[in-house]
Amino acid sequence: METEEIVNRVANSGIVSLDLEDLYHPGERIIYDIKNNLFQGLILKEKDFRDFLKTHDWTQYQGKNIAVLCSEDAIVPTWAYMLLATHLEPYANEIVYGSLETLEAQLFSRAIRALDPQEYAGKRVVVKGCSKVEVPVSAYMEISKLLKPVVQSLMFGEPCSTVPVYKKPKA
Repeated sequence: METEEIVNRVANSGIVSLDLEDLYHPGERIIYDIKNNLFQGLILKEKDFRDFLKTHDWTQYQGKNIAVLCSEDAIVPTWAYMLLATHLEPYANEIVYGSLETLEAQLFSRAIRALDPQEYAGKRVVVKGCSKVEVPVSAYMEISKLLKPVVQSLMFGEPCSTVPVYKKPKA
């Protein structure tokens, strides 16, 4: 009895798999809520804020990813966020204004911008859809914009089961 050799057609297809999970930055994510600097929960006093900035231990933010916001309904001048950023910048990996979701989107965006799209030039690329970490939808949109000009085709899913996203027109 002759047995047929099993052929892995996915491995032989020339499809390149791109897992956005690999771009996940492992650093801790924290929120810096400027409400803690408000006088009576209402206003930000410049002198008090500047004194706080001079004496605060900024080293505790070393390597962390920070979302800065104000959870109180208070008017916080733009310069306050600028001052805060200048003190966080030497220590933090990433600083954004907004929520943890905004921070996550920015971290993925930065990682995607660091990719060389030419590595995928002329290739059939599948962007993996399942991952252990939550990848923001914005990251899938950004990778699509980055790769569309250079790839032969772009797909979503797993190499054995994909959803076509883009196919370069024949010349």
